Amino acid sequence: MSFSEKDTAASPAHEKDASLADVSVQHTATGRSSPSAKHSDSESLPPPPEPEEYTIPDGGLKACLAVFGGFLVQFTTFGYASSFGVYQDYYVLQGGFSSSDASWIGSMHLFLLFCMGLPAGLLFDKGLFHYVHTFGTILYVFSMFMLSLANPSHYYELILAQGVGMGLGSGFLLVPAVTIQAQHWKRHRAFAMGFVLAGSASGGIVYPILLNRLFNHPHVGFPWAVRASAFLTLGLLVIAGLCMTTRMPPKKPAAEQETLAQRWRKVARDWVFFITLLGDFLILWGLFFPYFYLQLWSNLHGLDSTFAFYSIAILNAGSVVGRLVPNALADRFGVFNVICPSNVIAGAVLFAFFGATSVGAVVVFALIYGFFSGAFASMITPTLAALTKDPGDMGFRLGLGYFVMSFAILTGSPIDGALLGGERDWAKPIAFSGVVMLAGSATMLVARHFLAKERGTQWV
Repeated sequence: MSFSEKDTAASPAHEKDASLADVSVQHTATGRSSPSAKHSDSESLPPPPEPEEYTIPDGGLKACLAVFGGFLVQFTTFGYASSFGVYQDYYVLQGGFSSSDASWIGSMHLFLLFCMGLPAGLLFDKGLFHYVHTFGTILYVFSMFMLSLANPSHYYELILAQGVGMGLGSGFLLVPAVTIQAQHWKRHRAFAMGFVLAGSASGGIVYPILLNRLFNHPHVGFPWAVRASAFLTLGLLVIAGLCMTTRMPPKKPAAEQETLAQRWRKVARDWVFFITLLGDFLILWGLFFPYFYLQLWSNLHGLDSTFAFYSIAILNAGSVVGRLVPNALADRFGVFNVICPSNVIAGAVLFAFFGATSVGAVVVFALIYGFFSGAFASMITPTLAALTKDPGDMGFRLGLGYFVMSFAILTGSPIDGALLGGERDWAKPIAFSGVVMLAGSATMLVARHFLAKERGTQWV
């Protein structure tokens, strides 16, 4: 056979090899490589980085905007609700209601503000934050305008508009605005949440002054005073909605298969979480007594009426500082190490209410009690967040906590009003509120003990 014939006979094999080479090139171009190539690539390439949405930046523009938006939500919701002492005074002295009946309106508002945290938290975990915020804003502001149309002497109109309507609307706003901070902050989470919750105390300064001034203005009165506060609230909530953004996906893939019943069972095994909730419940049972009754106390004890108008604002001014300084310390020393002493001091200071019979005494009491009660109120959320190991359960756990605590808020102030009675026996509600707050403080110390034992460190 000649050399040319050998080449001709070998050409099919060469063509086959070439075609195989072409296929190999095509597979490589389209991303399909042989097992050996995959093996060598996996050895040479570093592991993929953690997805960006799961990292917590602990700062940055979006994180700061989220804090500002959360501050505005707290300002307009919890801040407005904690200003109910102005309405309490107006409904008792102008509407003719008993202290207990009037306090049911404010208690219903605060109850639903916290109670709706459970469904709002579940919706947040599903990735529906902006839908929930928009719905809550519309319902909340609409109910405020309905309150402006209500007759202050018609009880059912007041409790429907202010107690139920405003309570439901604000309840859809509160927990998501706090929960979203956990997606932006970790190391400085307690301070960030403290700054957000300082919005409630700031609102508790602005709204009482605004409402008191307009209630008693000869050309404004009750209807337009409420409308003015509604317009202010609407503008602030729109800004808040534009500032806050979510970072994490609705749920982690592993958690998507979890049913609600499974999540309940997982929480039920966390005894420290439930002991903490019991302590929070007892403290909140008595916490709001001065916030509801300080202005009425000042008026009935013959103090200057102008000063009485500002008593709730002074109380909330002390609360602003109390929501910032202790939270900054909590990031360094642990939330339980800061919240437990604050609870004990707040419960003890409440008994000083007996001696607050002059302008100076009321100012001192309001500032000190406002500071330590504000410290407790601002650290409820960081405390529950510190006990939540799975970020995907953050909305559920915070919502559950707010739901349980809402029943303390619902019943606490009406119990105070019933104990006060028509005879104005102030000793009974003061003693009740102080005792339950100290009992709650002791319960929180028990929770701290078990948590420190579980984690093997005293920095909790």
